[in-house]
Amino acid sequence: MTTISKISTKGQVVIPSDIRHQLGLDDGTSVIVTRMNDFVLLRKIDIPDVKKEFEDLVNFGTKWAKKKGILSEEDVIKLIHESRG
Repeated sequence: MTTISKISTKGQVVIPSDIRHQLGLDDGTSVIVTRMNDFVLLRKIDIPDVKKEFEDLVNFGTKWAKKKGILSEEDVIKLIHESRG
């Protein structure tokens, strides 16, 4: 499907709803805008949620430590001293 859109005075362009739906371009979706000769390219990007990624990392580390029998800060200190000889 081809649609003609106009650029607003603020430089905004309307992406037709069927294309937004097909690509999952919801309100607030981040896109990269770049120029290639006389083309303007838009590409959807996913910016990670740093807080969620940190929580996932902490959860992974906690589960790993429990599997290894590391249950407290004292256990960590003991392992450090043992590894240093």
